[in-house]
Amino acid sequence: MAKSQETFNKKEKEKKRIKKREEKKKKAEERRANSKGSGLENMMVYVDENGRLTDTPPDPTKKKKIIAENLEIGVPKREKIEAMTVRKGRVEFFNDSKGYGFIKELDTDEKFFVHVNGLLEEIAENDKVTFELEQGLKGMNAVQVKKAVKAPTPPVDNSTENPETSSSEE
Repeated sequence: MAKSQETFNKKEKEKKRIKKREEKKKKAEERRANSKGSGLENMMVYVDENGRLTDTPPDPTKKKKIIAENLEIGVPKREKIEAMTVRKGRVEFFNDSKGYGFIKELDTDEKFFVHVNGLLEEIAENDKVTFELEQGLKGMNAVQVKKAVKAPTPPVDNSTENPETSSSEE
C-alpha cells in the first residue's frame, strides 16, 4: 500500500494558513462595522497655525491673508548680477588638454569656471587676467578672458642733473 502524500507537518501548515485567513476576514469585518463612514468629511485633514496636521477645521478668526507672489517654492530666484563689468582675477587652475579651468576673482575670492571657448588669448596657471561673467548652465562662467595688461612704468629720466652733484665752472 502506498503512503498518503500529506504528512503531519503539511496538515499543520494548511491549518495555520486557514486560521490566518479567517482571522484576517474577522478583522476586516470589525473595521467595517466600527468605521464612522467613508465620507469626505472623515478623510479631511487640516493644518493648524503651527503647521501640524489635525482633523478639526481651523478657527476662522485666526485666518491670515497671504499674498501668493511672496511665497517661494523650490529654489529661490537668483539675484540679478550687475551689468557686464570687467573683473580682475588670477588663474587658479587651467588644463590645456581638457580646455577648462578656474579663475579666482581678486576682490571677492570667488571662483569662476572658464572654458577655452571663452578665452581671447592663451592663459596659464597663476596668470593675472581680466574677464567678464556670463550665466552658464551650472553657474557663472568667465568669458572674454585675457591676460591683464601691466601698467607701464614711466621711464626714468637720467638727463636731469642733480644740482648737488654737478659742479659748475663759472
